[in-house]
Amino acid sequence: MSEKLSHLDEKGQVQMVDVSAKTATYREAIAAGRVRMSPETLEAIEGGNAPKGDVIATAKLAGIMAAKQTAQLIPLCHPLPLSQIAVEIRPDRTLPGYQIQATVKTKAETGVEMEALTAVSVAALTLYDMAKGLEKAIAIEAIYLLGKTGGKSRDYHRERGTKAENMSR
Repeated sequence: MSEKLSHLDEKGQVQMVDVSAKTATYREAIAAGRVRMSPETLEAIEGGNAPKGDVIATAKLAGIMAAKQTAQLIPLCHPLPLSQIAVEIRPDRTLPGYQIQATVKTKAETGVEMEALTAVSVAALTLYDMAKGLEKAIAIEAIYLLGKTGGKSRDYHRERGTKAENMSR
């Protein structure tokens, strides 16, 4: 492999990529994941009967807050001016559980994939935390990037039925 790794300097030491010469452009990333649980736990959450309160509202807020903190959580991520963060959490009785999707937008020199993935991850963790009093066997599954636009690399849109997506079904 002759291509230089972007996160290593000439001495092989870890570095943050210098994006100062890049032009700020519109960027968007969408990530998804799911949380699997028993039908009884799903019904309790949907009925507003979770011991810690409003599970879904709390998980959405946690996902939004996490996206804003990504640069402090993931080494070498750039702090970005996020213009929109949307976290959707939908019940899915066929799992049973919840489907989570996060959309993050910015106009910056680098992308927001990590912010979208962090939003989904922390929303899922919060959902677990809020519902663990009902069930300890809740499973967080298949967190992945659905798509991204903007930047030097081409747009990316995940194909349905990929191996990673199907691993936990």
